[in-house]
Amino acid sequence: MLDMKWIRQNREQVQAAADRKGISVSVAELVAQDEERRRLQRVTEELRGERNKLSERIGALMKEGEREEAERSRRQVKEVLGKLAAAEEEMGQAEKNWESLMRLVPNVVSPDTPDGRSDADNVEVKRVGAPQSFPFEAKDHIALGELHDMIDVRRGVKAGGTRNYYLKGAGALLHRAVQQLAVDLLLRRGFTLLDVPLMVRTEAMNQTGFFPLGEDQTYRLAGEDKWLAGTSEVSLIAYYGNEVVELREPIRLAAASACFRSEVGSAGRDVHGLYRVHQFAKVEQVVLCRADPDVSEAMLQEITANAEELLACLELPYRVVAVCAGDMSQKTYKQYDIETWMPSRGTYGETHSSSNLHDFQARRSNIRYRDEAGKLRYCHTLNNTAVASPRILIPLLENHQEEDGSIRIPAALRPYMNGLARLTVGGSEG
Repeated sequence: MLDMKWIRQNREQVQAAADRKGISVSVAELVAQDEERRRLQRVTEELRGERNKLSERIGALMKEGEREEAERSRRQVKEVLGKLAAAEEEMGQAEKNWESLMRLVPNVVSPDTPDGRSDADNVEVKRVGAPQSFPFEAKDHIALGELHDMIDVRRGVKAGGTRNYYLKGAGALLHRAVQQLAVDLLLRRGFTLLDVPLMVRTEAMNQTGFFPLGEDQTYRLAGEDKWLAGTSEVSLIAYYGNEVVELREPIRLAAASACFRSEVGSAGRDVHGLYRVHQFAKVEQVVLCRADPDVSEAMLQEITANAEELLACLELPYRVVAVCAGDMSQKTYKQYDIETWMPSRGTYGETHSSSNLHDFQARRSNIRYRDEAGKLRYCHTLNNTAVASPRILIPLLENHQEEDGSIRIPAALRPYMNGLARLTVGGSEG
């Protein structure tokens, strides 16, 4: 959420951000609704003041025995009350109209955010490692998973429908191992680990900026005001909702959780294997810091570097791209995606995302801190995917495969795999 006063003063910039992000909202209509809302607020306040004065007058007249004059004032009160009820009803509707438009208004984008409409327009800013080239016919992650009896999509579909899967044996161990590796990395970086609610209220989804535009991507629990979170970012931010926090140092939070997304609109796109599934696990980084653009930019670089370190531990080639405005969410000010080389796709695939939201999310969630002068201010918030599995298993299995079908385990993962150095067909090697 942006400050309404700031929107009025910068309406062209806000409309440009909406247009660049492909969000259909009229800032001019929002400003008009705000003016109408404030006009009706003044009308109702004046009518309430008139009602109060008449009520006081009636009391005084009754004490003086001026019953006829008091009765005349009562009739005036009745007339004012009718006008007040009508004005309050109009004001209520104006408030709803204004609020519905405000919920669609996007965050502005950073000056260095590239233009574009989709991920095809994202701009590469860094590349680490060379794409894998095999002197043999390489297998994709599903073929490798079936060869090692560790991925079973057929039975996943049987049990849960499309885009579901089972991870078995070494597959389940790898799934847990990459998460614990990421958690341990973040703990060394000063993050506090939380185990968070997977079911959250509509209010939490609205306050964190995932609703209303992301509602079709989210599973709702029938008959309840609860949704399955698509990321622990929701719960981590909601943890401090409507609070004043201490920000002498940035607050660094992490969570490892199951996540759920309906993936509406992605039929026929990236649906092979484990790339785009309904249930997955993520280790998420969330940072709250002072409302200083330099501080939050430094935090963005820090959390992105944490994700890059994880990929270095997994010995995987990757690139970092600056996300264009049209590929950003409503709430994002600046974003990097990290894409890891996936041999079966012959290209890089997104595995991590880092976002700086400035105070957009904190305004919605009413998370504030006191600055050096003691003034209450909304903090800046950031988030990053430290690792998401099973998607990360795609490059992990495919890049580390060998000609005989065995899979090398990166050294950093071996302590989490009971010391296994290689997965071989029919067994494993320590």
